[in-house]
Amino acid sequence: MKHVLLSVALTLCFVAIVFGEGKDHRYSDGNEVPLYVNKIGPYSNPSETYNYYSLPFCSPRDTSAQRKVSFGEALEGAAISSSLYKLPFKVQIPFKELCSVSLNKTLIDKFKKAIEEYYYFELLYDDIPVRGFIGTMNRESDTSKRFFLFKHLVFTVLYNGDRVIYANVTADLRQVQELKNEGDLIVDFSFSARWAETTVGFDDRVQLLTDNFFSAGELEIHWLSIMNSFVLVILLTGFIAIIIFRVLRSDYSRYNRAEEEEEGDQEDYGWKLVHGDVFRFPPYKMLFCSFVGNGAQFLCLTFFLLILAVIGIFYPGSDANMRSAAVAIYGLTAGIAGYVSSSFYKKMGGEQWAWNIILTTTLFAVPFFIVAGVVNLFAGYHLTTTEIKASVVFLVLVYWLLVGFPLTVIGGIAGKRLASNFDAPVRTKIVPREIPPIPWYRRALMQMVMAGFLPFSAIYIELYYIYASVWGHAHYTLYGILFLVFIILIIVTACITIALTYFQLSMEDYRWWWRSFLSGGSTGFFIYAYSVFYFFYRSRMSGSLQGAFFFGHMASVCYFFFIMLGTVGFYSSLVFIRHIYKNLKCD
Repeated sequence: MKHVLLSVALTLCFVAIVFGEGKDHRYSDGNEVPLYVNKIGPYSNPSETYNYYSLPFCSPRDTSAQRKVSFGEALEGAAISSSLYKLPFKVQIPFKELCSVSLNKTLIDKFKKAIEEYYYFELLYDDIPVRGFIGTMNRESDTSKRFFLFKHLVFTVLYNGDRVIYANVTADLRQVQELKNEGDLIVDFSFSARWAETTVGFDDRVQLLTDNFFSAGELEIHWLSIMNSFVLVILLTGFIAIIIFRVLRSDYSRYNRAEEEEEGDQEDYGWKLVHGDVFRFPPYKMLFCSFVGNGAQFLCLTFFLLILAVIGIFYPGSDANMRSAAVAIYGLTAGIAGYVSSSFYKKMGGEQWAWNIILTTTLFAVPFFIVAGVVNLFAGYHLTTTEIKASVVFLVLVYWLLVGFPLTVIGGIAGKRLASNFDAPVRTKIVPREIPPIPWYRRALMQMVMAGFLPFSAIYIELYYIYASVWGHAHYTLYGILFLVFIILIIVTACITIALTYFQLSMEDYRWWWRSFLSGGSTGFFIYAYSVFYFFYRSRMSGSLQGAFFFGHMASVCYFFFIMLGTVGFYSSLVFIRHIYKNLKCD
C-alpha cells in the first residue's frame, strides 16, 4: 500500500511540474503584456527549428535569458526568450522603430538562405502563438533570384475587457529590404500595433487559433470518403463473420453426424483434429506475455487520450499538453501491463516472474529511449531547439523509474497472486501432433500481409490528416471521428485475425498464438510503409535532420501500434478458439 501511495504522490508532483501553474491573463490599460520570441525554421520541416536569434534580428543585450517553459513545451522544442517588441495593453502604435542592424555579406547570405527555405518565425504574446514569414523571394529566371527581407511587422490584437483574446502578425509589403550583394546593408526594423475589441470570451479564444497563420491548410475531412470507408469496413466485416459462422455450423454438423453414425472408416479432417494441441502454450512465453501486457496498457492509454480529446481537453495548438498527458498516462497505466503480463505468464506455468516483470517494463521503453536518444543526438549536432534538454530527459527517467516501474511491479504481483488456472476446454496431449505441409500462401508472411491490409484500408484516409497535423502545420480537431476510426480499427483487426486463425486451424496448424499476434500487429508495418510514402511523395520534408526525426519517431509509433493491435488479434483469437472448442465433443 505504501508503494501505491508513493507512486500516486510522485505522479501528482510530476503532473504539477508538467502542467505548471495557471496565469490570470488580466491587464489594465497600458500594462505590459508578455511577448517572447520562440523559434524559426523551414516551413516544410516542422522538426527543424532553431533559436530565434540564430539569425541577426533585433535582440536584447542578454539573449540567453529564457522564460521558464512547461514540460510539454520542453518536449516540443521551445526556446522562449525575451524580446525587444513591446505591445502594452490596448495601446495603439502607429509606427515604432525597433533597431538598426548592419549586415555584412555573410549575414546577408544567411538571410538569403533562410528566405529561400521559407523560414517562418514564432512569437508568443500572452501565450498565444504568433507566426509569420521572415521574407519572400522572386524568381525572375532559373539563375536570377531577388530576395526581400520583411523589416516592418504589423501586429493585430483583439481584446475583450481586460484580457487579450487573439493576436496576429503580418508584414507590410511596402516596407521591405532587398538583399543584394553590393556590400554592407543597414536594415531598420520597425513595427506597429492595432487593437480592436471583440465579443469572443477568454474561454473561447482557443477557437480563434484555427484561423491564424497556419490555417491556410486547415483540415477539411471529406465526410464522403470517411463514410465510404466506414461502409466498406462494415460490409467486409459482416462478410467475414457470415462466412465463418456458416462454415462453423457446417463443421459442427459434419463432426456430430460422424459421431452419431460411428463411421470408423471415415477419416476426419479440419480443426477438430488439433484439439489436443491447440492450447499447447507457445515458445518464448515470457516474451509473448510481455507483449500482451504492453498491448493491454497501450489500449488503455490510447482510449484515455482519445476520451480527453473528445471532451475538449486538447485544443488547436496544444500539442505540448497532449505530449504531457501521454507521458503521465503511460506511467499511470503501467500497472495494467504488469498485471496482464504476469497473469498470463502464471497461467502458462511460468516461474521466472521477476524477469517477466522486468521484460514487461522494458520491452517498449528501452527501444523508445534508444531511438529518442539517437534522434536527440542529431538535434544536438545541428543545434536545433528540438533537442531535449538533459534535465527533461532526467525528469522522464525519474518518473519512469519511480512511478512506471513500481506500478508495473505492483501490477505484476497482483496478477501473479490473482491469476487462476488456464482452464482450457479440451485436454492437451503430451506428444505434439505432426503438422502437415502448409502451402506458401497460408504461411505466416502472407497471412500477415492479408491481416494488415484490411485494417490499414480502414484508417489510411484519416491517417493522411493526422500526418498533416503532426508533421505539418495544420490543426486536427475532429477527435470524434478519430475515436470512431479507432473503434473501427479494433473491430476490423479482431475480425480478420479470427478469420485467418480459423483458416490456419483448418489446415491442422495449431501454432496460432504467435501467428495471431503477428497478424494483428502487422498493420504497424503498413503504417510505416505509408510513412515512407508520405515523406517522399505527400510532403515537402527534406534533409537528414528532418528524416531522422520523422523515421525515428514513426518507428516508435508503429512499434506501439504493432504491440497494441497484436494484443487485439491474439485476445480475439483466444476468445474465438475457446468458444469453438467448448462446443465440440471430443474423445
